[in-house]
Amino acid sequence: MNAANPETSARSPGALAPSPLPPLLGVVIVNYRGAADTIECLESLLRSALPMKIVVVENGSDDDSADRLRAWAAGTLDAVPESTDMAAFSTPPVAKPVPLAELPGMAVGEGGVIAPLTLIISDTNRGFAGGNNLGLRHLLRDGQLKHFWLLNNDTVVAPDAAMGLLSRMMATPRVGMCGTVVRHYWSPDRIQALNGSSYNIFTGSGRSLGGEQPATIKYSPQDVADATDFVLGASLAVSRGFLGDVGLMQEDYFLYFEEIDWAVRNRKLGSQAYETAFAHGATVFHKAGRSIGSGSARAKRSAFADYWLARSRLRFTWRHHRWLWPLHWLICWGQILRRLMRRQGSNARAIMSAAFGRPY
Repeated sequence: MNAANPETSARSPGALAPSPLPPLLGVVIVNYRGAADTIECLESLLRSALPMKIVVVENGSDDDSADRLRAWAAGTLDAVPESTDMAAFSTPPVAKPVPLAELPGMAVGEGGVIAPLTLIISDTNRGFAGGNNLGLRHLLRDGQLKHFWLLNNDTVVAPDAAMGLLSRMMATPRVGMCGTVVRHYWSPDRIQALNGSSYNIFTGSGRSLGGEQPATIKYSPQDVADATDFVLGASLAVSRGFLGDVGLMQEDYFLYFEEIDWAVRNRKLGSQAYETAFAHGATVFHKAGRSIGSGSARAKRSAFADYWLARSRLRFTWRHHRWLWPLHWLICWGQILRRLMRRQGSNARAIMSAAFGRPY
């Protein structure tokens, strides 16, 4: 297998096992109509030997996601890997039942012990930022947690990824944001991104560092960290200090540009800005864009994804580079023309709605 060589024998969920030392890492996974992906992600994450506290935010899916997650925890529903190459990361299942605490979204922030694994039920879809913020608000109540890992539900993690991530963050002075190696789930021998992306303020587009390169390429981890304008949201960790000084994600984006906005807000702290690190010893495999149709191929991007990408880019530009906003408004019209040439009328209408500030 090209991806890795994880252990294949069943074992207890080490990430949730009692430990003489308090967990230092909290993990947030947001589920939106993707219970099968979330279960596969959890099965891989629980194989970590690092104690952690995990929150799954059921983000207003309006389907049977919550019931399926409860069934998985009870041991009556197994993970079903979609790729045989990746099956060793999530099968055979860890020992069940897995204790699962449950909390309504409206109760987040209230007193009580933070359980090792919590399912938060949100009545509405809060978007990427809102869902992650809900999980972060819950975990921040545990003062022993020092770092927080936002992990897309359509990811699978290597058994040593959590340890590699935490080690890198603890070794980095004044660490703020930290990413990992992210490889493609369907092509695990190729890189989706090393840590994150560089960003062009004129075009409003990011370039994935190391994107589509073989996983065997040589690189300098420090050079990657220095070139990172923002960490990829599929595998993005932040420190408690960063959250205290920079704040949570801006929820008015709903989708896209939350990561770059977070990074820019950090840089505006000037000499007090936090450092961006790169955990090159941690590997995550990402399916990419499952719930919203936001794959890398622009010709296949959904109207929903096109709308929020355009709307969030305009909002980000207005907030941080206002002098460039007219240029980005014109870019929207170029995108509309391209969608029309591809006979993607619904996509063109979606971008037009975003350009005029109309709802989707």
